[in-house]
Amino acid sequence: MLTLSKLGIALACALTAAAPAAAQQVTFMTGPQGGSWIPLGGALKNLWEQSVPGLQIQQTPGAGIANVRGVDEGKAQIGFANSSTTVDGIAGRAPYPKQVTKVCQVANLYPQYFQVAALADANVKSLADLKGKTLVTQPKGNTAEVLTATVLKLNGMSYDSLAKANFQASYTDAVSLMKDGHAQVMTMGTTAPASALMDLASARDVTLVPVDDKTMGALKQENPGYNKLTIKAGTYPKQTSDVDVIGYSTHVIAACDLPEETVYKMTKAMADNVGAMAAVVKPITGLTPKMMAIDIGVPLHKGAARYYKEVGAI
Repeated sequence: MLTLSKLGIALACALTAAAPAAAQQVTFMTGPQGGSWIPLGGALKNLWEQSVPGLQIQQTPGAGIANVRGVDEGKAQIGFANSSTTVDGIAGRAPYPKQVTKVCQVANLYPQYFQVAALADANVKSLADLKGKTLVTQPKGNTAEVLTATVLKLNGMSYDSLAKANFQASYTDAVSLMKDGHAQVMTMGTTAPASALMDLASARDVTLVPVDDKTMGALKQENPGYNKLTIKAGTYPKQTSDVDVIGYSTHVIAACDLPEETVYKMTKAMADNVGAMAAVVKPITGLTPKMMAIDIGVPLHKGAARYYKEVGAI
């Protein structure tokens, strides 16, 4: 009986050792349809699930500000966000209803471009020319919408100064409005080239509206997280010259209480597989741990900090 008992204990131990790691389910908020965050989110979901035993990720659409709020409020554990508006949340500034306290930085990934595209026949040459036009942007409270409202304000306007303002959850729907002529101008914050804008440019002649120095200077004074970026000539069909636009960074955020080991492995997986991410979003090409770890004013998650210290990035 003693032998059988020992055999049973040994068998139980063997089965326990062979059992898979306990499943850890997390929600990952990405972006609107037609942008780069959904396909990149799919690539990261696969990468992270392969790199972190037992990790199961549920991917859901989102947007920059909504994702920060979602993680802070416990509705999600991981998300994409925009550096400038995450900093607003940490500081407790509008459009956030309260200060964000449960969101930590994981990694900077690539620059985002605030793109203002107008139908060529709308005769919009500058941001000041938006007055009286029909515009489409993201739902209120999302990063591109907040920036659209800010740009209007800095040029002495508001949504009331427009013929009409439309708020669409997906870039795809916004492009449809532009193609049909129900909107003359669209704003979006994403990579360049943006697939949605390429789609629009294949059907209609469009013009990229540049940011002027006065608007850029006033905006940067309000939030140093914004910078001037340039969309090079030829990025879009019939784009014959460089266009200066407002820029910020896409980064990965996580709930500060997500286990350190999980975030450590997620961060390492990204750093070890830059090529796989760049295959989905080209501007990620050349990303290094040091670039991932640049301080943007958001506290580093303990797991990410552990990885960056290990490789000498911080």
